[in-house]
Amino acid sequence: MRLFVAAWPPADVRAALAAVVGPEPPPDGVRLVPPDPFHVTLRFLGSIDRAEAVIEALAAADLASASAIGGPSVERVGQQAAVVPIDGLDELAAAVVAVTVELGQPPSERPFRGHITLARSKRGEFGGLIGRPVTVSWPVTSIRVVRSHLRPDGAEYETIHVIDLATPVLP
Repeated sequence: MRLFVAAWPPADVRAALAAVVGPEPPPDGVRLVPPDPFHVTLRFLGSIDRAEAVIEALAAADLASASAIGGPSVERVGQQAAVVPIDGLDELAAAVVAVTVELGQPPSERPFRGHITLARSKRGEFGGLIGRPVTVSWPVTSIRVVRSHLRPDGAEYETIHVIDLATPVLP
């Protein structure tokens, strides 16, 4: 099965992100991501036989909650994705990688760049979406182990397990 670990924003944040895109139909060649699967991938594991090993590794770790902050505007990642950059999850992503390093495909050597994908385009055209202002934030108090099912019209996600995060102790 194809797995990843992600932070899922609450419904009000997903609705705010969907509002950035607006109700108008997208330009030809642009596929909007529906709001329900909006997420920040913390670690892509790829094909893995046992989700239980990932769940056990994450559950045994002392992972702290974090604050996700999105914005200030929609950006392009590569030529084919319009995203909202998400800050504040670097330490959480690094901790997830550390406890799952032996599981799945090797972790990416690129630095973590938190984001939520709003739209994809094979031609790299997004109409006026790039540069639209957006500001969202939410406390990340749990993470999900997610299975992705690849479909011709995009991926479908199935939450396998939710792991609650420890609340950091304030000084």
